[in-house]
Amino acid sequence: MEQTSVVVDNATQAAQQGSVWGMVLYLIVVFGIIYLLMVRPNKKRMAEYQKMLDSLQVGNRVMAAGIYGVIKKINEKTIELEVAKGVVIEVNKNAVSLVE
Repeated sequence: MEQTSVVVDNATQAAQQGSVWGMVLYLIVVFGIIYLLMVRPNKKRMAEYQKMLDSLQVGNRVMAAGIYGVIKKINEKTIELEVAKGVVIEVNKNAVSLVE
């Protein structure tokens, strides 16, 4: 009777170890899919956006925070936009969403 319970215990341990490795493999596959479908495209999009911000020049017409204007001055973190003749506003560079 003792020998039967040892065989059953060994079989149970082997099944549990197999399910642990199966779970680890499953998690790796899930994280791989998340990376391919979400993280990587977002990194690419952010790189393109940063490239657009780095290419801003005085005289460009841009849309920042829903307001169209022409860049008059570029500072480290802000830009000055002329939205109407003689009306200049200062906005954060990260507010720029479109360069025409």
